[in-house]
Amino acid sequence: MHTEALGGGAPDGVVSCQLVVVEGPDMGRAIDLTEAPRTVGSDEACHLPLSDAHVSGEHLSIAVDGRQFVVRDLGSRNGTLYRGSKLTEARVPAGATLKLGQTFVRVQPRPQALELPPSQSRRVGGLVAESLAMREVFAVLELASQSEVTVLLEGETGVGKELAARCVHDLSQRRDGPFVAMDCGALPPTLLDSELFGHVRGAFTGASDPRSGAFVRADGGTLYLDELDSIPPDGQARLLRALETRTIRPVGSDDERSVDIRIVASTRRDLRALVAEGAFRPDLYYRLSVVRVVIPALRERREDIAPIVAHLLRQRGWSDPGPIEGPNLERLFVHDWPGNARELRNVVDRALALSPGARTFAELRLSVGVTAAGSDDELTVRSDLPFSEAKQQVVDAFERRYLRDVWERCDGNVSAAARSAGVDRKHFRSLLVRHGILPGRD
Repeated sequence: MHTEALGGGAPDGVVSCQLVVVEGPDMGRAIDLTEAPRTVGSDEACHLPLSDAHVSGEHLSIAVDGRQFVVRDLGSRNGTLYRGSKLTEARVPAGATLKLGQTFVRVQPRPQALELPPSQSRRVGGLVAESLAMREVFAVLELASQSEVTVLLEGETGVGKELAARCVHDLSQRRDGPFVAMDCGALPPTLLDSELFGHVRGAFTGASDPRSGAFVRADGGTLYLDELDSIPPDGQARLLRALETRTIRPVGSDDERSVDIRIVASTRRDLRALVAEGAFRPDLYYRLSVVRVVIPALRERREDIAPIVAHLLRQRGWSDPGPIEGPNLERLFVHDWPGNARELRNVVDRALALSPGARTFAELRLSVGVTAAGSDDELTVRSDLPFSEAKQQVVDAFERRYLRDVWERCDGNVSAAARSAGVDRKHFRSLLVRHGILPGRD
């Protein structure tokens, strides 16, 4: 588990900072600042090399000096501007923005790891765990819920990011307000504004009635933005404005409306890497990642498998599932769990369906990562058939097994499964229908 907040204390109360490119062709690049001067320029030998043609080879240097930062222009041809004026040498505070060429860089607090004792709870909301890593996550969720701070959850598909978001909401003073979850990855760019901010009647073709967007529906409560990394750049700009001002303007309307919401966002990708690649706005990232929590994958905390299974069985009506141990638990332990806790839930549900007379965990017919013998999905080669027919049978069996596994790991969410498989959603759905995993449409 990795948890961090922006800023944070360093020895002697000095805040550890970095220099971040916040605008320009290299937006998102950053370097840590130290007492030794760090150089910035177009020369590849600089600590922070820039591709801006208006930046000199060695443009400026910057170094930590106590609680401030010494900036020196190194004789650049276009100069270094601070607060609109060219500088030769100046001491600037954290938060200072400098312009060199067409590039803006900012001295920004570096995210600091949070030193928190693990929670004593083994269950927070719908999350159950014994591992130290998850109990550290619990501690952060418990503390973050008591304030209005924005939380960014990162982790693989199926680790329980939405459950963690609901924990933050249910433990907060907003618990009696609405919890609105928005899957940004399932929205085409043309509908993003309408789904987030709403629209008025006649705003576009097909808008026969007005619609309240997610921001309005979450008023007084919590708005959970899942798959945040899928929002296109122009949508990121509009989202940032709504977060900064807490006002929204429905599509087709001239009037703005204030909203009172708390934001929890999640992503399965590392947003810092996307910022460095220029695919995600750094100002939106810093606005959202006030508290950043990385939820570990299930394979990194296998001691949580037994309590999660016991919890799932009790949820499904078993008052006493018996000890979660023995050969069945060993089968669960050796699996890699690419679908994480969501895949584990599917495995338990399948075992319950195949074991109608079972009364204890040991009696369940558990199968993990394999297909039952004799099923029509076995990859067998028919040498008694012509080559093309035999090959097609193997391809069909592979497709059925692959599609069913991805679809189950994504909990039946076609959009998420298509993204995981790297296949166009429409084509992915047609494959599901073709192989009988989804019903066809008349």
